[in-house]
Amino acid sequence: MGWERTGTEVLHAGPFVALHRDSVLRPDGSAGAYEHVTVDDAVRVVALDDRDQVVLVEDDFYLQRRRVLHLPGGGSEGQAPLDAALRELEEETGLVADDLRLLGVIDPLPAITAARTHLFLASGLRPGMVRRDGTEIGMTVQWWTLAEAIEAVRVGRITDAGSVSALLLAGLAQLTQPAADSPAG
Repeated sequence: MGWERTGTEVLHAGPFVALHRDSVLRPDGSAGAYEHVTVDDAVRVVALDDRDQVVLVEDDFYLQRRRVLHLPGGGSEGQAPLDAALRELEEETGLVADDLRLLGVIDPLPAITAARTHLFLASGLRPGMVRRDGTEIGMTVQWWTLAEAIEAVRVGRITDAGSVSALLLAGLAQLTQPAADSPAG
């Protein structure tokens, strides 16, 4: 790889995030420092019903100082990505998915963290139980068609990296999926 870590120092360790300063040898051989954040991997879920409607949530985000429209999801909290996706979907929307398929994995901030976001497509939706934490108290649930959600990405209404990627991948999957009533061949 070109980079070599020669030491590490923890500058801050909180319950959800740690800040590290690594001593490194850069690809050109010079010594330097590299600061990075350690957080759990994350998940985002495109939950589609039988009418191609996707469930979105909207919530207040402290750093953005505004409400953000996004897909259900969050930190893995040490769980396997599939289990975290099922948990987050039910906690935030009250929906349980009978089928969950991996759409892809992204590195949303590769210069800042090694944390990855696992993107899932959920179907076979049925009622479960909403169990939001205190930071999600004002969260609302909305149903949009997949086409409307993708348009919201295009016009900048949906900006969360995991939500943008997952919605575009779900739309691409629908375009490349053979129609159920077309002959195989």
